[in-house]
Amino acid sequence: MKLTAYHAKYIANELTKRSASDSMQKLASTLVDAQVDLNPHQVEAALFAFRSPLSKGAILADEVGLGKTIEAGLVISQKWAERKRRILIITPANLRKQWSQELLDKFFLPSFILEAKSFNDSIKQGRLNPFDRPEIIICSYQFARTKESYLKIIHWDLVVIDEAHRLRNVYKQSNKIAKSIKDSVETAPKILLTATPLQNSLLELYGLVSIIDDYTFGDLKSFRSQYSKVNGQTDEATFDELKERLKPICKRTLRRQVLEYIRYTNRIALVEEFYPTNEEQRLYDLVTEYLQRDTLFALPASQRKLMTLILRRLLASSTYAISGTLESLAAKLDNLIKDQEVKDADSEISENFEAFDELKDEWAEEENDIETSSGFSEHDILKIKEEMSSLKEFEALAKSIQINSKGQKVFTALDKGFNELQRLGAPRKAIIFTESTRTQEYLRRLLEEKEYSGKVVLFNGTNNDQKSREIYKAWIERYIGTDRVTGSRTADMRAALVDYFRDEATIMIATEAAAEGINLQFCSLVINYDLPWNPQRIEQRIGRCHRYGQKFDVVVVNFLNKANAADVRVYELLEQKFNLFSGVFGASDEVLGSIESGIDFEKRIAAIYQNCRTPDQISEAFNNLQAELEGSISESLSKTRQNLLENFDEEVHEKLRINLQESKDYLSKYESWLWGITKYYLGDDAKFADDEHSFSLKRNPFDGEVIFPGPYRIGKNVDESNVYRISHPLAQRIIGKCKGLDLSAKELSFNYSDSNLKISILNPLLGKSGWLMAKRLTVTTFDTEDHVILSAFTDEGHELDTEQCVRLFSVYADENGSDVNPNEEEGSRLRSIYEGRKSEIIGIINVKNADYFDLEIEKLDKWGEDRRSSLKLTLKELDEEIRALKKQARLAPNLPEKLKLEKARRTLEAKRDEAWKEYDGAAKEIDQTKDKLLDQIEKKLEQNIEEDTLFLIRWKLN
Repeated sequence: MKLTAYHAKYIANELTKRSASDSMQKLASTLVDAQVDLNPHQVEAALFAFRSPLSKGAILADEVGLGKTIEAGLVISQKWAERKRRILIITPANLRKQWSQELLDKFFLPSFILEAKSFNDSIKQGRLNPFDRPEIIICSYQFARTKESYLKIIHWDLVVIDEAHRLRNVYKQSNKIAKSIKDSVETAPKILLTATPLQNSLLELYGLVSIIDDYTFGDLKSFRSQYSKVNGQTDEATFDELKERLKPICKRTLRRQVLEYIRYTNRIALVEEFYPTNEEQRLYDLVTEYLQRDTLFALPASQRKLMTLILRRLLASSTYAISGTLESLAAKLDNLIKDQEVKDADSEISENFEAFDELKDEWAEEENDIETSSGFSEHDILKIKEEMSSLKEFEALAKSIQINSKGQKVFTALDKGFNELQRLGAPRKAIIFTESTRTQEYLRRLLEEKEYSGKVVLFNGTNNDQKSREIYKAWIERYIGTDRVTGSRTADMRAALVDYFRDEATIMIATEAAAEGINLQFCSLVINYDLPWNPQRIEQRIGRCHRYGQKFDVVVVNFLNKANAADVRVYELLEQKFNLFSGVFGASDEVLGSIESGIDFEKRIAAIYQNCRTPDQISEAFNNLQAELEGSISESLSKTRQNLLENFDEEVHEKLRINLQESKDYLSKYESWLWGITKYYLGDDAKFADDEHSFSLKRNPFDGEVIFPGPYRIGKNVDESNVYRISHPLAQRIIGKCKGLDLSAKELSFNYSDSNLKISILNPLLGKSGWLMAKRLTVTTFDTEDHVILSAFTDEGHELDTEQCVRLFSVYADENGSDVNPNEEEGSRLRSIYEGRKSEIIGIINVKNADYFDLEIEKLDKWGEDRRSSLKLTLKELDEEIRALKKQARLAPNLPEKLKLEKARRTLEAKRDEAWKEYDGAAKEIDQTKDKLLDQIEKKLEQNIEEDTLFLIRWKLN
């Protein structure tokens, strides 16, 4: 007894059929493939994104920490499976690598990060448009703006915009990046990801919605007039109407609504205080005074603020971090005197401070228009020599300081943290974050020389050290011949180092490179040796450990220089106002959203350090910043956001429960199908272990395809094996071969009695026989749907329902003898049953399409009303101005004044007459626009039907 060719062909068609956009089955194969634990709110969000085939996209606005990246990843993965592969992700610069790694690790999707260097390299290689690539394209906001012309000419299948609240003021002319991105991807379907879709004004919602669909609301004027007073209490009807208009386009889930599915652990904050030595304090004071000088030749004017920030961060990190940079700047000035030209120290700084390139990208807009002088006078040369002398003095002082007071405290910090882990019962693992590769090396030496010899691993942007290379080599040897090896040295090195940290090392010392795209749920101690000023960077760091899958509370230890008043105030803000270090959820989305982006906050902090020279000035500046933060979140707007965008908990809970069960059912069914069809096709080419859904492939059955012999396994978090999934090249070839089987009509004996299955719906068919026909029906209208229709009846003439037909193929069977053929009456009966089921399916599709059409018409009608109300508002304002002028003219004290006012009234009346003409013209234009959009919808509505007979069988159920 086994799976037959008929089973295989039926299953192959089921595994690859295209389903309705609102169906869970649409995502089923993607869910099977994705290496993520199933969370029902993420499945719901992915389905919501394009629930209507006429949808232009959605705003996914789940609270921080609920996995909006996974939600978007599911949609991206589904588009990829449908061969719609022109996909663009626009994200803040510091999240580009994280996106790339998540797509690869969780969805097996290839991506390419486009930035200045890779863009220019692509051009040199002869690629006319570097955005036109076979991979998913990832780029930053700033880069997308500068390459608008390249973006525009690609017909994108999907655009995902992360941290989309950055675009919420797109309606303001001053927001050039937002306007550029909106124009660049105007016609593409879009997903906007943001935890803060509404922060300061309802107009932000208007802005975000307009990026997806300009026809959801009218223009800005009509939106403002309709909804500016909405707060959920004063105008309930208008509020409800706005909520209904937002429902099809915006989805938000809260953390408290998913506690049934996700266990959140706590954050425990500890502080490691230190006081610098006299020499360290002197170095700090000298460099600070230097950075506050009016003119500096070592720092290019175009990057003065950025370079000042970096030098301050290196100074706070360690004397080892700052000394090399000071040496490099002094050498630069020496070259400047000799060559009369600037030689940037960028390469040295970017090697030492890895976040440099990303910060350069993020700070570019503020500083890139500043011009530098190309010639130097004798006075300038004198000043350059003086500056060089200062830098050499600072360098000598830095190099003379061999013991750092901060570094000596690292052992105390580790002891505190490990004691807390022991109390919690957590593994003895710690990740130490520093912003400098030189400080990283200093800490490695410090720890290795004492009690942690052989227990330290480094993680940075290059990992060229000897130990990292050895770890990488051993990892490659271990996993060679499996798809854990991606072929990308960067990705494989990251995986090797994380595995080594998990299995061998006690401490990982990491630069900012580890704050993106790696998951360290097995570690629950985070030490911020250097603390960034950007709250979002800190949240990212802690989020490597404090994330879904973490079993223990996460201990966060922060180093704090108690002698530095500004450092103390920064820590107070991060700890008390942003709640970054303690509690269950870390920084709230309201607070993080209130600062627009962490880089803006970082700039504010940098300005305080740069401009304040006395403790009183520092205190006043921080008091002002704190007051701004406290005032940035309006209580009434918070309530409006809650009422507008959040559903009742019970409604959410019920929907998530249904989703979870339905998703699990599909996963189980698809995995079972994939297993069965693989066993059928591979036969003796593989050795199968049924109890764990794994097999060992003895040989590659397909020429010309990169398929590794060796172990394969279906499931999540697979280690030591290839992850076997529907989109795997081996599975794709097997499915393709099975779909293409040419099958003649045979008799199949389904052996139900001897199986361990209990399928009550088949019991009435025991001992019976009859005919069954399988046909594929493809219906294309707004959407394209495939249906495998099984039509069957018994010899007694009883028609089998669809579920009975489907369950028949869950029983193994034997093929009996030669070909068989139904007589004319039997064939006619099969065709009749098929036609009935086909009509039923088309009827359901037509009803759904009518609903989609009604929603679209309703949206366009409201858009038309909005536009007309805006025009009427303009006329009304002009009428009021004219009435006011008439009244003023009557009350005018003298004739000259009356004539002046009368003249003004005539001008306004002429303007009103012109406005009336515009109103008439605009009203016609609105109707024409609606007609044009309706024509587009009507074109999509044209129905195309394709039919294909898969096989015919004579069946028996024993």
